[in-house]
Amino acid sequence: MAAVPSPGVAGASPGAARRVDAAMAAMTDETTVSASRPHTGPASGTAARPARITAAGWGWRYAGRRAAAVRDVSFTIEPGERVLLLGASGSGKSTLLAGIAGLLGGADEGHETGSLLIDGARAEEQRGRVGLVLQDPDAGVVLSKVGDDVAFGCENLGVPAADIPARVAEALRAVGLDVPTSRPTKALSGGQKQRLALAGVLAMRPGVLLLDEPTANLDPDGVREVRLGVERAVHETGATLVAIEHRTAVWADLMDRVIVVGADGGLLADGPPGDVFTRHGDALAAAGVWVPGRPVDLPVLAPAGQSHEAVLAASGLAISRDGRTVVRAELDVRVPRGAATVVSGSNGAGKSTLALTLAGLLPEAAGEVVAAPELAARSGRRPSKWRSRELLTRIGTVFQEPEHQFLASTVRDELAIGPRSRGVQPAAVEAIVDELLERLHLAPLAGANPFTLSGGQKRRLSVATVLADAPPVIVLDEPTFGQDRRGWIELVRLLQSEIAAGTSVIAVTHDEDVLRHLGGHRIELRAPAPMGAGS
Repeated sequence: MAAVPSPGVAGASPGAARRVDAAMAAMTDETTVSASRPHTGPASGTAARPARITAAGWGWRYAGRRAAAVRDVSFTIEPGERVLLLGASGSGKSTLLAGIAGLLGGADEGHETGSLLIDGARAEEQRGRVGLVLQDPDAGVVLSKVGDDVAFGCENLGVPAADIPARVAEALRAVGLDVPTSRPTKALSGGQKQRLALAGVLAMRPGVLLLDEPTANLDPDGVREVRLGVERAVHETGATLVAIEHRTAVWADLMDRVIVVGADGGLLADGPPGDVFTRHGDALAAAGVWVPGRPVDLPVLAPAGQSHEAVLAASGLAISRDGRTVVRAELDVRVPRGAATVVSGSNGAGKSTLALTLAGLLPEAAGEVVAAPELAARSGRRPSKWRSRELLTRIGTVFQEPEHQFLASTVRDELAIGPRSRGVQPAAVEAIVDELLERLHLAPLAGANPFTLSGGQKRRLSVATVLADAPPVIVLDEPTFGQDRRGWIELVRLLQSEIAAGTSVIAVTHDEDVLRHLGGHRIELRAPAPMGAGS
């Protein structure tokens, strides 16, 4: 979201308060989309005017980085046009969106080349006309309750107080976030926070709507709801739409145009979706773009049979995110050894909470998770009772938010932390790190700070850090989130090789292709979680 800065935000939770400045810098003059009446503007009574976006040889290099994040990009997007922005992970798509939103800062934050204009003026002078939904939904959460968070931008824009509740309700309906406005934002799952971020932008009616992976963590129903919500928004407002999305098949029919950013600068393709995907399909797939109708060339693993012994098991298990509110109860769970276990289900059903409980990072609310005898630690066979070092060598976890597990100042050092802590010899550590850097296309970024990577690169790094530790059990929350075609294939291939080597893999995912290619065992959490549940 984005809005005019306001000193002091009443009702903000401590964590959200620390993000107010960043959230407001990322928020713009946006307002809700009504499906039944035209937009009349926040205070002036005039409709939001769609804008023209013009890039001429534009590029940006972040301070401290040798290579440009994006360079030599030229295009004109006409007012009201709908554009799908594609490119390989790390090609600069998110940087380009941030540039359009006027959020990249001055010369102290990076070096700009060329020009990027909104209706002929520099982007940072037009923030009041641009709404951006960030790739990381946590970055846009400002207030402690759902309704207050969606209303926050409208309040900063001076929308009459009497109009705000209807705008909030309409925005929540548009994105399919069916929770009470009093629900604490900290109790939302990652996918629910993604819908919340989009609702906050739609509640402010931008002239330009920018979406960075808006459906990345959503279940299939959520993807459809957000897609329909965006379609309704741009239909009602006429806003110019630019969306980054790896799910090309979901969005292609809504778009007038596809622009593909090249990893080495410039554009790989620009034109109507059908023409781009037909004429440039082979080149785009090779560059990492998901081309509709092109399957990946990977083997499909057989499902895990009942003959597989359990490496983790629980009966009558109850799980809780905060130690008070039970998310799910009476779960009978079995994780087969040397196979994949895929946890699926709707957003808010408790998938991440179950995964963290199996990983020993959350205590059981009832019942016990018990590990196989060969994993037993001094403190017994319950992972939730193990010390951190005992967990590190037995169960590795990849969190839904990659940033939550980064510790080092460079990508190379991040990958080396685990092997070094296990006493691996320096030469062997270097070999492990080099192999993972090459396989996951991170070698050019070995000296970069992990927090400066793109979303897809951060996800690959977070998975690689756990693989570098080589634990016998790996728990991954949305392992293929934000991946281009090449990154997805390499991640799944790596997980297949881990399974073949005897590693037990637990993956929380909405990606049906992950289940199909990993085979294994499925745990589906069908029913929605009770009030206050985690993801």
